[in-house]
Amino acid sequence: MVRIGEGGERFEGVREVAVLRGGGLGDLMFAMPAIEALAAAYPDARLTLLGTPAAAALLDGRSDAVDAVEELPVVPGVRDAGDGAPTAEDFFERLHGRFDLAVQLHGGGRNSNPFLLRLGARHTVGTATEDAEVLERWVRYVYYQHEVLRGLEVAALAGAEPVTLDPRLAVTDDERAAVRARFGVTRHLVAMHPGATDPRRRWSPEHFAAVAIARLRAGDDVVVVGDDSDRPATDRITAAVQDALGSTERLHDVVGSLPLRELPAVLGAADVMVGDDSGPRHLALAVGTRTVGVFWFGNVINAGPLDRGRHRVLMSFVTRCPVCGIDVTQVGWTAERCEHDPSYVDHVTPEQVLADVEDLLRTAPRR
Repeated sequence: MVRIGEGGERFEGVREVAVLRGGGLGDLMFAMPAIEALAAAYPDARLTLLGTPAAAALLDGRSDAVDAVEELPVVPGVRDAGDGAPTAEDFFERLHGRFDLAVQLHGGGRNSNPFLLRLGARHTVGTATEDAEVLERWVRYVYYQHEVLRGLEVAALAGAEPVTLDPRLAVTDDERAAVRARFGVTRHLVAMHPGATDPRRRWSPEHFAAVAIARLRAGDDVVVVGDDSDRPATDRITAAVQDALGSTERLHDVVGSLPLRELPAVLGAADVMVGDDSGPRHLALAVGTRTVGVFWFGNVINAGPLDRGRHRVLMSFVTRCPVCGIDVTQVGWTAERCEHDPSYVDHVTPEQVLADVEDLLRTAPRR
């Protein structure tokens, strides 16, 4: 038996399982190994993810572990916003008493544990900070822990053993071929995402542009992905490529125009993906694409890839805010946060990233 943490025995008579995991794309990817473990431990049960419409779009046809997605209502600390979201009253009226087991993979439990308990499930498991209401079986939430392992430690409370340590979403060879044909790729396809929710985790557009220019000069195609918030950075990358090469012919900009359900296929078609510590980089890992990630060193503990044959991590070791000097290693809900948002990761150079991109391309097996 392989188990992370102390764990517990499997519950009897479980036919309906709910897993609470809202948040962004990366949050969902971190939860997927725990979800797969629960699905394997309770093969006769129906597993419902309590998440966002984005989760439903991404998982449709790409994971056998999740049977249904129920959209979360807007509740502080569980989901901050969402046009057209169900009301809390409607959500709990429909779902109360349905589940035999409810699993909390959503943070430290201050808000998510009371939310989970309102479902009226027979059994509950999850994490808890010192000021959170505890569930039937629980483990202490400590900030510095890899999110995948945290989720697996929670799943172990319900008797679930790991199936995988990496998130996994299916992308077919036909999908990959269609994307490469769409872009006219004849050599390598390099994907990029020049964004992150926290501006302190963002590598500068000029650094991304330097990598794009080098790979375009080598004969590769480059595709830039992201949402509307990534438009300013992408425009700077495009302008730099135009200035350096006189053309953006093989630079494919799908920022803000690619439907979310198509993002896995685009990332899956890439030979390597370059990104910040952000959702698309975590998704690229899940669809089997090699990645080069630019990370603040503290985030590597919680979010870094676990192997180095397929995934490379370049770290910035900033310990104090470059503007005011406050200690930035103390993180989490109770940590002091200054108002400054400089990049913590721009010490990483394009040359470092390019060296890892080239090595991953050189050592990759033939498709």
